[in-house]
Amino acid sequence: MANYEGISRVGIIGAGNMGEAFIAALIRSGLQPSAIAIVVRRAERGEELAKKYGVSVVGLAETISSSDVLLLGIKPQGLSELLPEIAPHLKAQTLVISLLAGKTIAAISQGLNGHTSIVRVMPNTPTLVGKGMAGYSLGTGVSAPQNKFVNQLLAATGKSLLIPEELQNSLTGTSGSGPAYFFRFVEAMIDGAVALGLSRADATTLTLQTIVGAAAMLEESGDSPTVLREKVTSLKGATAEALAVFDAADISQIVADAMAASAKRAAELAQQ
Repeated sequence: MANYEGISRVGIIGAGNMGEAFIAALIRSGLQPSAIAIVVRRAERGEELAKKYGVSVVGLAETISSSDVLLLGIKPQGLSELLPEIAPHLKAQTLVISLLAGKTIAAISQGLNGHTSIVRVMPNTPTLVGKGMAGYSLGTGVSAPQNKFVNQLLAATGKSLLIPEELQNSLTGTSGSGPAYFFRFVEAMIDGAVALGLSRADATTLTLQTIVGAAAMLEESGDSPTVLREKVTSLKGATAEALAVFDAADISQIVADAMAASAKRAAELAQQ
């Protein structure tokens, strides 16, 4: 478990799926539930999380003024309205962690009257099961102990990577949106199996275990995706025929275009 030295209170504004994932990660890594305050729009959601995790539902101003770490988990479009409400109550030494796609450290700092202890994090949905991949970038005012806190917290969500902020949108197009690409491919495989005559239940079982096994091989074998693909592809065999269809459709360009579209949209969100 992490030793969060100097952290007596963590406030979380916005407790949707990702906000809840970070509540769970904080507790899993050693922070006491009583040290976590959440701000929610719906009272019933607050009651649900308080019962499930033992956290406190607190008003916005009190949460901000009492927190050593403030985590922003709202929708990106709501940031411009929220920052003026945060700024008057924010302590100079508070670490602000943003989970908002597209929103830059500079924009957040400007909205917080020049506050510079800001970390920008782009997590993804497997964070919900402790298997996330997050990229993060540091503001100029982040101290060494605060950086350590971020590393410990993100370790409890899965894996993390420190990147220059100018690459955040590229990361959004890769790992941020990436799980949805994977889920869409799984949908297509299941539909394809049904078209071949399998029941949907059997198609789902076959596809999911195939994907789980392939992911385990990627993580555990030490081989690259290229090597693993070549090992399973016999010349003029069934797998080679399937891959030829992908290549004919230029799958590499399709995926690259999709990732670029995600990164472009992340950049657009910064302007809203």
